[in-house]
Amino acid sequence: MDLSKVSNYRAKRPDAWGSIRYFKEENLVWADLYSQQIPMIRRCAATEYLEGFERIALPKDRVPDCRDLSEKLGALTGWKVTPVPALIPFERFFSMLANREFPAASFIRGRKDFDYITEPDIFHELFGHTPLLTDMRFAEFSRAIGQAGLRAGRLDYSWLIRLYWFSIEFGLTRQNGEIKALGSGLASSPSELRYSVSSNVAKRREFDIMDILRTPYRIDTHQPIYYVLDDLDDLFGATERDLNADVSKARFLGLFEPEYPLKKSA
Repeated sequence: MDLSKVSNYRAKRPDAWGSIRYFKEENLVWADLYSQQIPMIRRCAATEYLEGFERIALPKDRVPDCRDLSEKLGALTGWKVTPVPALIPFERFFSMLANREFPAASFIRGRKDFDYITEPDIFHELFGHTPLLTDMRFAEFSRAIGQAGLRAGRLDYSWLIRLYWFSIEFGLTRQNGEIKALGSGLASSPSELRYSVSSNVAKRREFDIMDILRTPYRIDTHQPIYYVLDDLDDLFGATERDLNADVSKARFLGLFEPEYPLKKSA
C-alpha cells in the first residue's frame, strides 16, 4: 500500500451537497463487478465478511452514495466513509482511521482494469471494506492501526501498514477446515479472490504479527504470501498491543527476503 504513488485515474469531487455523480458506463462497471463477485464471495469469503455484506446492503446497479453508507456505519460502529483523491499520504490515511473515517477513492476502474486493478477504486473501497466496518471488532482494529500511525515516525509508516495489508486487505482465515478470504482487497478482486484460497503456488503462513511486519509486498501483483488466522481474536488482540514497539523490534530484526520478483530499474 504505497499511498505516495501517482494514480492512473482522476478522482471525482463531491458536489455542494456531498454527492458524487457517476455516469451510466461507470454504474454499469459497478453492476458488472457486483454481479461477478457475488457468487465468488459466497464461495470464498469468510463468514464475518458475508455477515457484514448483508448488513451494509450495497446497491447492485450503481455506485453507492458515501453519505448513505456513512449513515448505516454511523449507526452500527460510529464510522463514516469520506471520498478522497485516488491516493493519499500515509499521514492522512492514519489520521482518518484514528478518527473512524474511512477514505474512499472516488473513481471506478475502467474496463481494461476490470479483473485486476493495482490501486484502490470505489468498488474496492465500498464492496471490499464497508462490510468489515459494520463489525465493531474490525472497526476498532482499523482505528488502532490509525492511532499507532499517529504515534509513529515517518520511517515507521511502511512497517506499520504491513499489518493492515496482510489482515484487513489480504488476510485469510480458517473456518470449518477451509481457507476463506477475509481481506477487503481479496473480496473486491475478481482474479485474486479465487487465487488466494485455492492456488497451489501461493504460500499461506500462520498469522504472526512480527513476521507480518517484516514481510515485504508489492501492490501490482497477486500476493505470493498470505497470512492465515485460525482465531480472529489473534487479530483483535492487536488493539491491546504496543504496535509502535512491535514496529521498532521489526525494524531492528530487518525485512525478510522478498518472495516476489524484484522490479527492474529503469
